Amino acid sequence: MPAKSKAQQMAAGAALSAKRGDTKKSELKGASKSMYESMSEKQLEEFAETKRKGKPEHVSKKS
Repeated sequence: MPAKSKAQQMAAGAALSAKRGDTKKSELKGASKSMYESMSEKQLEEFAETKRKGKPEHVSKKS
């Protein structure tokens, strides 16, 4: 599943980096911390490799 926004893609990249041991888990905040805990490395790779071109910065939540 591709990321829907640049922010989501970047958070997945940060979480993936922590999963791989390149950065410390304690450095994660917000969405990246939650993604780290709830997603597999493969899922994070799919989100992180999404191209940013044409993506909005953020996606608004719908009620």
